[in-house]
Amino acid sequence: MSDRRVAAIPVQECGEVLVDARAHGLKVDDRKRDAAGAWAHVRQGVLARLLHAQSLLPTDVSLLFVEGFRPPALQRRYFEDYSDLLARAHPDWQAAELRAAASRFVSPPEIAPHSAGAAVDVTLIDHQGRELDMGTRVNASPEESDGACYTVAPGLSDPARTNRATLSSALLAAGLINYGTEWWHWSAGDRYWALQTRHPAAIYGPVELP
Repeated sequence: MSDRRVAAIPVQECGEVLVDARAHGLKVDDRKRDAAGAWAHVRQGVLARLLHAQSLLPTDVSLLFVEGFRPPALQRRYFEDYSDLLARAHPDWQAAELRAAASRFVSPPEIAPHSAGAAVDVTLIDHQGRELDMGTRVNASPEESDGACYTVAPGLSDPARTNRATLSSALLAAGLINYGTEWWHWSAGDRYWALQTRHPAAIYGPVELP
């Protein structure tokens, strides 16, 4: 996300509203719950893609929505906190090196897909609501997971590799793209999506919950 090409993508805001995934049939986890309910929201077009992806999954498997919209102020706090953590661990790193490393795991606030309502963190659950083996927990950092959070990380167990492939197949077919350092992070309509899909502009920019 620290790539200058991402920040250079213009935003042509389409004005789509944020919608609450809890009201549209998706299973929404509450681990990121906030008082305003922001975490359960995404843009209308992203929700439509998630519902389509859900329809493509095997009948005994469901998407579990973990986090969608993240207010810009919260995104800024996440980025600064993680940057501070890395700075303490690597006091010899320069500012640019810290920013690039932090951006593997937390998007810079000014371009963050979550703050545009364009991104969602998801995993898979079985028919009993149990999370499937994906190789790491959702939101495991590169440091914590020794790189296993990367979507195509080597050394995964066969079940984890199969489950990631199932998740990816459905979400890609529905028009979302993955951020490769986080198997759980998918988006559409943001700057990173525009760069990866060769769209001339993003259609979602930073937004606030009404």
